[in-house]
Amino acid sequence: MTTIAVLGNGRVGGNLAAALTQAGHAVRVAGRAPGAAAEAARTAQVVINATPGSGSLELLTGLREELRGRILIDVSNATVDGPDGLPADLVYPGSSLAEQLQEALPATHVVKTLNTMLFPVMTAPGALTQPPTAFLSGDDPQAKEAVRELLADLNWRKEWITDLGGIRTARATEAAILFVPHVIRASGFTPFALSITR
Repeated sequence: MTTIAVLGNGRVGGNLAAALTQAGHAVRVAGRAPGAAAEAARTAQVVINATPGSGSLELLTGLREELRGRILIDVSNATVDGPDGLPADLVYPGSSLAEQLQEALPATHVVKTLNTMLFPVMTAPGALTQPPTAFLSGDDPQAKEAVRELLADLNWRKEWITDLGGIRTARATEAAILFVPHVIRASGFTPFALSITR
């Protein structure tokens, strides 16, 4: 059992928290109440960033001490939304939220994953007609292995997980968010994910 803090109680955070609780982990969700994120992070082994990506860096930088030595799983994408509320551009072109977080939090092990799919797929990858891919980006091999184990608890098969390498590779998966609005406009909010097929 892992003690997990989920920062963000929207659809993404709530979905992950429910699935991880069902898998037997001790999960605490931090909403928007002042101090809630700090209190949750302080007592967790793993922290999941499911907050809106455009404000994540400021929020998490304020939790530097609480996140020291922790694994920070970043599932958010930092985007500038268009008039329809869908992603239109990246907040960190030429970089990524995950890289910005790792630079700001050098004592924290940042791992980027689950950000290339609509949120229902994060906890039900087998529901799609074709196997999806969960990408891993991060500089710490042990942290990535711990995240692999949590993904297995969310029903991700080993062969569906691809380790892309260091945290710098997160800029590639984060840029994939720019596919999302076009796919949604073409096909609606039907769950989908990026997948590497061979």
